[in-house]
Amino acid sequence: MNVYPYLAAMALTTYLIRVLPLSLFRKPIRSRFLRSFLYYVPYCCLTVMTFPAILTSTSSALSGGAALAAAVILALLGKSLIVVALSSSAAVLAVEWLLGIL
Repeated sequence: MNVYPYLAAMALTTYLIRVLPLSLFRKPIRSRFLRSFLYYVPYCCLTVMTFPAILTSTSSALSGGAALAAAVILALLGKSLIVVALSSSAAVLAVEWLLGIL
């Protein structure tokens, strides 16, 4: 099986995705709506990729939900990223342990 055509197609696609916006849009974007839309795209993509993994990466959706709830609450309270991550992990551990007992 020759993988070089696939690698070339992937390289070309990746290159075009990065170069076309730079070559097509030379002037600054003045539309407030479009600028705000483009500002939130990375956050939206990260959320879409992360959310299903939070609920399905543990042995039960209940422990994933507990981790999500802990993370959202602590993030809204303005805690640091390490505190949020460790607390979410502790929530998963506690819920999994409780489910193991029951």
